[in-house]
Amino acid sequence: MADLQAKFDQAAAEAKELKTKPSDEDMLLLYALFKQANVGDVNTARPGMFDFTGKAKWDAWEKQKGKSKEDAMNEYIALVEQLKEKCGF
Repeated sequence: MADLQAKFDQAAAEAKELKTKPSDEDMLLLYALFKQANVGDVNTARPGMFDFTGKAKWDAWEKQKGKSKEDAMNEYIALVEQLKEKCGF
């Protein structure tokens, strides 16, 4: 687990260093997997109707419900690797 945590932390740092910004869809998935890995299942109320960004982020996180911390970390790491190819690193 410590090795997985180290890889996850490295991927999180690398995600911030991409040369171009990923698509909104990819950004939402990154956010959702990061939150699922660090917090677990969504534990807050859905934001109000005028908080469009907040709702999109909450909805993306909600879709990860039930996913284990380890699975979320592994998917996050794999997504960052894909984004490094697509967006440049």
